[in-house]
Amino acid sequence: MSVETRSLPRVVIVGYPNAGKSTLFNRLLGRKKALVHSLPGMTRDFIAGEARLGERRIELVDTGGFLDSPAEPFSVEVKAKAWAAAKSADVVILLLDGQRGLLPVEEDLLRSLRKLGRPFVVAVNKIDTDAARPELAEYYRLGAPRLLFVSAEHKRGLGALEEAVASLLPPPREGEEDAGPRPLRIAVIGRTNVGKSSLVNRLCGEERAIVSEIPGTTRDSTDVLIRRGSKSYLLVDTAGIRRFGKVADERESAGVIKARKNIPLADVLCLVLDVTEFPARQDGTVAALALDSGKPLIIVLNKWDLVHEEDVVMEEVERALWSRLDFVNYAPLIPVSALTGRHVTRILEEAERVFRNGRKMIGTAVLNKFVAVLNSEHPPMTRRGRRFSIKYMTQKTVLPPTFAAFASVREPMAPAYEKYLIQRMRREFGFEGSPIRILLRGPKLKG
Repeated sequence: MSVETRSLPRVVIVGYPNAGKSTLFNRLLGRKKALVHSLPGMTRDFIAGEARLGERRIELVDTGGFLDSPAEPFSVEVKAKAWAAAKSADVVILLLDGQRGLLPVEEDLLRSLRKLGRPFVVAVNKIDTDAARPELAEYYRLGAPRLLFVSAEHKRGLGALEEAVASLLPPPREGEEDAGPRPLRIAVIGRTNVGKSSLVNRLCGEERAIVSEIPGTTRDSTDVLIRRGSKSYLLVDTAGIRRFGKVADERESAGVIKARKNIPLADVLCLVLDVTEFPARQDGTVAALALDSGKPLIIVLNKWDLVHEEDVVMEEVERALWSRLDFVNYAPLIPVSALTGRHVTRILEEAERVFRNGRKMIGTAVLNKFVAVLNSEHPPMTRRGRRFSIKYMTQKTVLPPTFAAFASVREPMAPAYEKYLIQRMRREFGFEGSPIRILLRGPKLKG
């Protein structure tokens, strides 16, 4: 597997914390992707999205702030990743806070950008009115060839900024206008510190998300686009989901909320578990979110490099897992090691497979043959123990596969029988990895 060969020009936003980088990123992207928060340092990793500038499509990248602070243990890593992103850019936007005034470290950053040799634009943000401009003479002294005053919050000056950036873009690369089919969006979910970011890093072949032993390192949801052969995948590395009572601060809390919101946006969910310490209570919480979403699901057993006697351990793992998480036993299990890379590419293969399974449509004639056998071999039963028959069945939707079963009674189906029916349908029609929903319809009332 190889990391995506970039075809779109890359525009990277850099600057010191709280200058409004994430707000500008969201405005240019046209939708809310990065976390926007009043506390400095919200964007630790760099995140990317596809935007359009005039007739050109670009990859827009939002980086973490250039902050040196003993109170922020990841400031060195964040700054290093932001600078690495700037080095990979076709155009850099240096964003300054016009309300705070120019900082000496920002002048140093501008000098570093000049030495880097990348085309850049200096944008002074939070200029909400024209009346504020006379107070900004210090910015003109920078001698920046392209200096613009904008308000990302109020959408002022963004048109001029887009034009300036577009004028600096390199000529279109071969294949730039043909991006191919939409990538499969895989949300990597799980509780804190199970190795989600390490797994994403291994898959994409570069350290993009910050990896640490401190829970809650990934505050935002980090999108990584990779290609494997002719297929593309968008990996969404979400913040660890844990109970809000245990969340360390407001910034991590915002990341947890964003992680929960990313689940409905995914095509496939990849639930990561630590095979050395599971199933934990919080694993069940995340698994329940996956079930409720109706999305296809795969379960990744990380840190398999620490396991010996694999066949024996796998049996023990399955027993322990399904004793606590039997409600998601439709998901295939993939033992992997983010540390060594063992079996990690199976994640992409299984994600493709369960997504295809979740999109299957079964014809009514086929379903009715299945129902006839079902009524004969193992008739349905209500919660009160009354046997009944299913007259016919039809599939209503996909993702998740949802079926309407028209019955001879108006009573709910026994939960144990519904579980049996779903498992039998999954085996019969190949719905592994996808939840199945049954809507029982009773006879219409007369009169």
